[in-house]
Amino acid sequence: MCGIAGIIDLKHRPADTAALRRMCDLLEHRGPDAQGIHVDGNAALGHRRLSIIDLSTGQQPMSNEDGTIWVTFNGEIYNFQLLRDELLKRGHKFATNSDTETIVHAYEEYGDDCVQRFRGMFAFGIWDQNRRRLLLARDRTGKKPLFYTVADGQFLFASELQSLVSHPSVRRDINPNSIDDYLAYSYIPAPQSIYKNVYKLPPAHVLTLETDKPAAGPQTKRYWQLAYGPKSEVSERDALEGLSEVLTEAVRLRMISDVPIGALLSGGVDSSVVVAIMSQLATGPVETFSIGFADQRFNETPYARMVAEQYGTKHHELIVEPNAVEVLPKLVRHYGEPYSDSSAIPSYYVCQMTRQHVTVALNGDGGDESFAGYDRYLGSGMAERYRQLPSVLRKRFIEPILSLIPDSLPRNNRMRQAKRFVSVAALSTGSRYSRWVNVFPETGRQKLYSPEFAEQIAAYRAEDWFLQVFEDAQRRCPDPVDALLAMDIESYLPFDLLVKMDITSMANSLETRSPFLDQKVMEYVARLPTRFKLRGRTLKYLLKELGGRLLPAKLLHRRKMGFGVPLARWFRNELRPMLEGVVLSDQALQRGYFNADVIRTMACEHLSEKTDHSFQLWSLLCLEMWHREFVDYHR
Repeated sequence: MCGIAGIIDLKHRPADTAALRRMCDLLEHRGPDAQGIHVDGNAALGHRRLSIIDLSTGQQPMSNEDGTIWVTFNGEIYNFQLLRDELLKRGHKFATNSDTETIVHAYEEYGDDCVQRFRGMFAFGIWDQNRRRLLLARDRTGKKPLFYTVADGQFLFASELQSLVSHPSVRRDINPNSIDDYLAYSYIPAPQSIYKNVYKLPPAHVLTLETDKPAAGPQTKRYWQLAYGPKSEVSERDALEGLSEVLTEAVRLRMISDVPIGALLSGGVDSSVVVAIMSQLATGPVETFSIGFADQRFNETPYARMVAEQYGTKHHELIVEPNAVEVLPKLVRHYGEPYSDSSAIPSYYVCQMTRQHVTVALNGDGGDESFAGYDRYLGSGMAERYRQLPSVLRKRFIEPILSLIPDSLPRNNRMRQAKRFVSVAALSTGSRYSRWVNVFPETGRQKLYSPEFAEQIAAYRAEDWFLQVFEDAQRRCPDPVDALLAMDIESYLPFDLLVKMDITSMANSLETRSPFLDQKVMEYVARLPTRFKLRGRTLKYLLKELGGRLLPAKLLHRRKMGFGVPLARWFRNELRPMLEGVVLSDQALQRGYFNADVIRTMACEHLSEKTDHSFQLWSLLCLEMWHREFVDYHR
C-alpha cells in the first residue's frame, strides 16, 4: 500500500512542487518507507511508499525505459508475474521486479484498456509525457481510494481527502447535499465528497485529462460492472469444486509478498475460510490476529481460537475495552470527511495489533455481498410474503400488537427487529431496503433539520441516489436476491466497508488483502444460481458447504455477530461527557443544520433508556468532530 498525489497545471505553469510535497507528507502513514516526486514542467506526480514487493528497486514514481511514461501507484497487481511474462514476449524491457512496472508497460501496450488486465486492488495515475495526458484509474470494487478536483487552473488528485484539501487553492466549501447523504447512510457515496467541487473517482472507473484540451476537463468512464448472468447450470458438487478452485487461487495470489504476512481472523465464516486455505498453502504456521471484548455480545474470540487451534496458526489475541474517547479523534482525522460506521473502532484496534507483527494481512471482506450473508437478504423475501397477507390481519392485529413493543429494547432484540420489519414491510423493495440501511430515515431527517437548512436542500433527497442504484440493479438482475447483492456491491461495500478497512489499516501502515474481492471469485459466484447463496433460511449456503470441509461445525451455523461496539451503553456512561460536551454544545447546535430541541430530546430519550438513539447520536458526534477538525480549525 502507498499514498499517491499529483498536480497538473492546466494553464501550463510549472507545477507547484512545494504544495505537492506537503500533500505527500500528509500521506506518510500510508507509505512510511520512502517518498518520491517526478516533475515534468506543468505536471508533477508524488508518492509515499509502503514497501511490499521488490523492496530494493520498487521506488516510485516509476517510468518506462525512455522516461516518457510515468506512474504513481497505490495497491497490488496480483497477476503481475503473468503480465510481466506476456509483456516481455512483446518486447518490453523491465528494470525492476515490481508489480508497478507492469502498469507502465501495460499502458504502453494496451493504452487505457490496460486496466482490464489488472487483477488486484489499485488506484494509480499515469502521466503520458508525449501526449501531455493524465490517466487515473481505480480498482473494480473500490478498495483503494482516489480524490480529485480542479482549483485555480490546476487538476489535483490524492489518495486521501485531507491531503487534497491541504493544497492552498482548494476551497473547503461544504456540499449541503452531502450532509443529507451522510445522515441517511453514515457515508457519502461517490462521486460526491463533503466538499463542493471535490470528487471521488468511483470504483471501476478511469479518468482521462487531455492537458492540450483543458476546456474539455476531466472525463470519466466505467470499465467494469459485475454481471449476474448468464447463469451457470452446474450441479452443487461442481459449483463447490469450482468455488474451491477459484478461491484457492485468489488466496494464493494474495500470499505473494516480500514482507511478513498474516491474516485477520474474526471467527466468522469468511475470514476463517481464508485462514484455512492459507494454512493449506503455506509452508509454515500462518500468523493470525483477533481482538475480543469483555462484553460477550461482541466477542468472537472463542470461534477464532477454534480455527487457530485446528490449523496450528501462530495466533495473537487481544481483549480490549475500546476507548472511543481516545480513538475517535484519530479516526475522524484519517477519514477526512464525515463517516460514522462505529465498527471502525474495533477495526482500528485489530489493525494496530496486527501491524506490530506483520506488514500484510488477508481478511474476509466481501464474502457477505457475494454469497448473501446479511439477514436483510432473508428479510426481503419474508417482507414480500408478509405483503401477501390479508390487509385486515396486518392492519388490525399484527401491526397494533407490535407497535406496543418499546423502542428502549436493544437493537438486536428479536421483538424490536420484528417491529422494525413490519413498519417497512409494505414499502416497495427499494424503499424498504433503503429504510433498513438508513441511520436517519427521511422523515427523521426532516424533523431534525432546521427550516433554513431544509430549504437549502429542498431539491435534494438522499434516497433518490439509492433508489436509482437499486433500479439499475433490478434491470441487470431478474432474480431479486441477485438484485440485492448487486445493490450492496454498488453502495454499502465500496462506500462503507472498504472505506473503513482502507482507512483503519493504512492509519497503522498495514496492507490488507481481500480474496473474496478478487474479480474472478466475484464473477464466478455472481453467475451461480441464487439457490447456492440463499437456500431456505440458510445464508451463504455454498460458502458454508465449503466451510464444512474446512472448519469446526460449531462455527458454521451460529447467528452472525458482526464487528460492533456497545454504543448504547457507551453514550449512557463513558461517552456521556462527549455527548453533552460535543453533540449538545452551543457550538454544534448553532451551526444551522439542526433543530436543537430535536437533538436535545433524542439525547434525553436515550439517556433515560426510553429509546435507543445510539446510531443517530454517533452520527451527530462524528459530524461535529469532523467540523472541528477540518472546518473550524482552518478558518
